[in-house]
Amino acid sequence: MDNFLFNAHSGLRYIILLFGVLTLGYSIYGAISAKPYDSRIRILASSFVGSIHLQLLLGFALILSGRFQPALIGHIFMMILAAAVGQIPVSIMRRRPLEEKSYTPHGVGALLALGFIVLGIRAIGRTVLG
Repeated sequence: MDNFLFNAHSGLRYIILLFGVLTLGYSIYGAISAKPYDSRIRILASSFVGSIHLQLLLGFALILSGRFQPALIGHIFMMILAAAVGQIPVSIMRRRPLEEKSYTPHGVGALLALGFIVLGIRAIGRTVLG
């Protein structure tokens, strides 16, 4: 079970990175083209953040299974920051009226979250895609 959790946690990063890049790209496209806010960005951003939250749950399960080491503290801290930064624009845009919604907060949130994810992966001595 422990090995399954580790492999799931390790492999999920590719899905997270894919959703992050898609969210960032679509938000840039939406902002540059000045197209009206649509449900695609909401779905992409929610999928990105949801996959980060699933990753956090898998990580906490790994910690509870006894795989904690003090060297992981930086990794854990960066990933919690990534989840928080990614969640903020999703929550804010959900509450705004349609005429006040924009693509830019999703792009900034995705960019910052991806930055924290890269730093978190590097904190444990791994490469992002390797």
